[in-house]
Amino acid sequence: MVERLSARLYPKVWGSEVWFEHRDRLPVLIKFITTFDKLSVQVHPDDKYALRHHKCAGKTEMWHILAAHPDARIAAGFRQQLTRPQLRRAALSGEIEELLTWHPARAGDTFFIPAGTVHAIGGGMTLCEIQQYSDITYRLYDYGRGRELHLDHALAVSHGTPHEGPRKSRNGELVCCDYFTTVRKRVKGRARFDPQFNLFVIAGGEGQIAGQDAREGDVLYALPGSGPAAVEGELTVLAVAMKQGGSR
Repeated sequence: MVERLSARLYPKVWGSEVWFEHRDRLPVLIKFITTFDKLSVQVHPDDKYALRHHKCAGKTEMWHILAAHPDARIAAGFRQQLTRPQLRRAALSGEIEELLTWHPARAGDTFFIPAGTVHAIGGGMTLCEIQQYSDITYRLYDYGRGRELHLDHALAVSHGTPHEGPRKSRNGELVCCDYFTTVRKRVKGRARFDPQFNLFVIAGGEGQIAGQDAREGDVLYALPGSGPAAVEGELTVLAVAMKQGGSR
């Protein structure tokens, strides 16, 4: 049996987020993010740091680009290794934006952002974010918008290292980490997902999942014990397996 997750809109100064939530809080959170302007330069803590300072999980995440303007960009990691003093100076001066590695963002691209990776999302795109259920964000630079920065926390958790850039799909697998595995599958006709996949993001088209109508923009959750999910129709699915190791 599958259930459609409820959607909640959160307006932001740079665009909007839509959170897809279940009545029982799941260890993985799905968001759709639409950007009109750049997000802050930011970083998220790992589980150990987040539990010590906030008594909650850290935040490892991935982004799958759904639509993007021709000049849309994602920043992840730095062009060269930075020490903490260098990172602090760059954050205070604004130079940090130029020290980041900015990657072109095109529909279909996937970026994996482990906790501790300094990053920023540019304007002009819509993406699906799959992440640990946590909203702890430490801002290093915010383009003079006047919002609070969190330099001490950010410097304590930032790696200051380069990043691999967009990920290449391996037989449909986009990301496999300690908290979730995500695969992308284009279905035309019928298909079946293994039982470990329990979240389904409809990235395009329409059809049915386990008998439930599904169309672009929907997120469905297979309840425990549901068995393999049968898919019918013509649609693109991001299927997510939530792992037991993921922190609630």
